[in-house]
Amino acid sequence: MSKRAYNFNAGPAALPLAVLERAQAEFVDFRDSGMSIMEMSHRGAIYESVHNEAQERLLSLLGNPKGYKVLFMQGGASTQFAMIPMNFISAGQVGSYVMTGSWADKAFKEAKLAGGAHVAATSADKKFLAIPELSTITAADNAAYLHVTSNETIEGTQYAEFPDSGSIPLIADMSSDILSRSFDVNQFGLIYAGAQKNLGPSGVTVVIAKEELIAESPSTIPTILRYDTHYKNNSLYNTPPSYSIYMVNEVLKWIEEQGGLAGIEAKNRDKAGLLYNHIDGSDGFFRGVAEPSSRSIMNVTFRMQSEDLEKQFVKAAELEGFVGLKGHRSVGGLRASIYNAVPYESVKALSDFMNHFQKTQG
Repeated sequence: MSKRAYNFNAGPAALPLAVLERAQAEFVDFRDSGMSIMEMSHRGAIYESVHNEAQERLLSLLGNPKGYKVLFMQGGASTQFAMIPMNFISAGQVGSYVMTGSWADKAFKEAKLAGGAHVAATSADKKFLAIPELSTITAADNAAYLHVTSNETIEGTQYAEFPDSGSIPLIADMSSDILSRSFDVNQFGLIYAGAQKNLGPSGVTVVIAKEELIAESPSTIPTILRYDTHYKNNSLYNTPPSYSIYMVNEVLKWIEEQGGLAGIEAKNRDKAGLLYNHIDGSDGFFRGVAEPSSRSIMNVTFRMQSEDLEKQFVKAAELEGFVGLKGHRSVGGLRASIYNAVPYESVKALSDFMNHFQKTQG
């Protein structure tokens, strides 16, 4: 195999090499069935065993919280933006949203269309480069839920702790940092995450929800958009993205092998610390974008002294095998997405390259 790229893509993103190799070995003939899992009926016993195993393994990694169900959905987080208000906002209610950046804004706009939306707090005054102080977050009196985006991939910010929503269900979009660190799932009514950053390939969206929230949905919304449809059918109401779910199960096995959430968090903090320390110690040649107290351990955003220098950096990096370092088109700059599957060695190589570039161009 030729040398693998240093993959810092924001999503779809790096997958563990060990998972790819296991999937390669099982690709043509899965469990001596004479078929790839991609070819199997989702109603068959072999596929259903993988499906159920993935659900159980995910809850196990989260400490086996009581009363929660894992759903495998389609349509990415973007479909969840619409499903959440459609399923949970009743007449006279609103969804309360903490506005932290681009993805929170997308969720908020869908809620305005599908039900009603309220701003519980915002960091717009800081150009979304910080997470609002938890003490400033106030849900509306008629809030059906409080919604947060745990990690903003574009701005590079992340909650260090989550707000206490009291009796109001706390809902979180964790697409870009799920299973990157330990957290108490019992604090949440519902969590959703597109798989393509930390859980597996694109095509499947994971929902982890309290069963009491999703057991009954309004009969006025389309069947396929009702949480209770998927809950009552074990996410098998329609054909699921079976191969993506198989890959999620393999990634979850790999996370177990890394020591679970505690082990993976330690590795992630080491990677993030290496980059942020390099940026902060570069005498201004590189500068972090997000406020230090809100920095993400998944998406490291940074700038240089000019856009021309940033373009030179990206071009030179690509020649050395570094992929995905250009910042999002909406904000520019530079970004290294260092999700679970990005090895420390790749981050160390990037740090060394940054040091070399500064010495030759500074």
